[in-house]
Amino acid sequence: MTDSPTALAAQSYDHLVHIKDHSEVALYELIPDVVWFFDLDKHGWWWGNSAAVKFWGLNHVDELINKDLSGDTQGAKDRTAQTFELAVQNGLTIDPWTTYPNGKPKTLYMRHRAVLLGPEKHRGIIAFINEEVNLGETPENLLLVEAMRYTNVAVTIFTFEGEPVVENPAATEAYKHIHRNELRQGNFFLERFVNPAEGRAMLAQAIAQKGGQWTHHVHTAQGERIHTLDVRMTRHPLSGDFLLLMSEYDVTPLHDALAAAEMAQEELRQLAHYDAVTGIPSLRYLIDQEQSLMRSVQQSGHPLAVLYIDLDGFKEVNDSCGHETGNQVLTEVARRLSQAADGKGKAVRLGGDEFLIWLDKVAEQNLVHQIAKDLLAHIQMPIEVSPCCTIKISASIGVAFHQLHGQTLDEIIQAADHAMYTIKRAGKCGVGEASLA
Repeated sequence: MTDSPTALAAQSYDHLVHIKDHSEVALYELIPDVVWFFDLDKHGWWWGNSAAVKFWGLNHVDELINKDLSGDTQGAKDRTAQTFELAVQNGLTIDPWTTYPNGKPKTLYMRHRAVLLGPEKHRGIIAFINEEVNLGETPENLLLVEAMRYTNVAVTIFTFEGEPVVENPAATEAYKHIHRNELRQGNFFLERFVNPAEGRAMLAQAIAQKGGQWTHHVHTAQGERIHTLDVRMTRHPLSGDFLLLMSEYDVTPLHDALAAAEMAQEELRQLAHYDAVTGIPSLRYLIDQEQSLMRSVQQSGHPLAVLYIDLDGFKEVNDSCGHETGNQVLTEVARRLSQAADGKGKAVRLGGDEFLIWLDKVAEQNLVHQIAKDLLAHIQMPIEVSPCCTIKISASIGVAFHQLHGQTLDEIIQAADHAMYTIKRAGKCGVGEASLA
């Protein structure tokens, strides 16, 4: 069972203080300043003291906890998450926020600490407000300037020609290696891109679409990184000219983690689907392919046949020559089976000295029996495991057909297995078809 996003977050922030229930925050009622706890994972208030309830114009803390925030923008959610991460790193954040109690804007300096909340260890922040700040008649504009100054996100405003109008300190730091008098690509916007052609195309798209989001490789002072570039249209406050506001999010660690996860997933898939000794597909592979195999058979109209192969005399090889030699024999048999199935189906190893071939690209049933006989002769050819050691073995092969001997892959395999054991009991080294049910 996979971990939920909340559980994964809890695992990542185990060093934070964990507040399990409301009884642990009762002393905050003694503080005259506004204090509230915000739950990021449910995007709502977890608790607030009386000052916080009054601040929001409410009568009871339950009204605060149940306050509907479904109308919040993604930008507001993103900033809350960013504040949490900064508080995790720095222990405390202090920055101006604009809140809207009773629908009226209030601009305040807020302090935030990161915690874990409740039995599920949700990500949470404690907000402390003890100083209301008058930032003028247009506080949002000043807040934007403050946010741009203190955020770790690189923010740059460009003209449509790709020239920077203003950038925040994070952008200046990220691209401090680019000198404006040494631009090889003609403008500052294109100079950031590992592939300038991609940057040129993105700039044209951003203008045509009036914004958007793209992910590209960029040259930064830290070296090549992967940034998600969020572009929005804005206007110059004095001239009224249209500009592009671009925020950059470094997603390199995410891409690296996804690449590592994909690699690990592929390795697991190989382990699950391919036999470690012979390298050919395993029974797990065959089971996972059943639905697509049956669809292919229905579309082609070809019969589906299964050859169940058990090697004769393999135990003696292991006992007399050792398991290393036995593995060499199995690997060579697997190669021969794969060669015989090439273009007609697929060979898999079931385990031990048992193999299976499914044939779904053979037009007629009588050809299947000929393939099985040719395969038996091929298996009996001597196997040279070293210059002074040659092994010769045989096989018992059972044959079964879809619909004739079973409807599901499991039923067909069982029928072929029984046919193989009939050959074993009759003296081994032969081919036999399953009996009709």
